Parts: sequence; C-alpha cells; structure tokens
Amino acid sequence: MSQQVTSQNIEQILRLELPVIVRLGERSMCVSEVTSLAPGAIIQLTKKADCELDLLINNKRIGYGHAVKVGENFGIRLTYVGDVRQRIEALGPDGAGLPTPASGELI
Repeated sequence: MSQQVTSQNIEQILRLELPVIVRLGERSMCVSEVTSLAPGAIIQLTKKADCELDLLINNKRIGYGHAVKVGENFGIRLTYVGDVRQRIEALGPDGAGLPTPASGELI
C-alpha cells in the first residue's frame, strides 16, 4: 500500500534535523599512532590551510567553502552548494557526487 505525499508530510520532513559536518581534512593513521595520541599532539593533514572545507550531510559531500570566524565561533562561507536534487539525494543511501572544488582538491 503506497502512501500519498501531502503538504503536511512535506512540512514534517522539512522540520527534521540532521547532522551537518564540516570536514577540515582527513588522513590515515596506524593503530599504534592512534593509541599513542595525547593532549597537545598535532595531527598533520594533507590539505593546505587555504583550501576549501567540505560540507557533508549523511557523510556525503553536498558543498564546500572557506572557514570564517563568527564572533567567538567558527563558521563556513559556502562557495558551492549542489542543487536541491543533489542535496535531497545525499539524504539517501546512494548520494550524488559533486564536482571537485576549483582548487583541484579531491575528497
């Protein structure tokens, strides 16, 4: 039995909250390196400091931008966001891919 989509259903869906992740960078580490981490340790990332940060929803990249300071907090100024279809597809298991940023940085 299929359920009809109503404006009320859509309004409920649009009110759902989901985690938004801004990825600074990533790298692989050996288990021995992870177990030896301590306060004050520095983990060097391969991404350059001036490269764009990735915006992820459901662990799928939907956009990217630059870090900004907002008062005493950090934020992200978006330079690219996928269209609505890409953002909706990112909510499902087979999220859409995005073009790489202009800097040529791969995810």
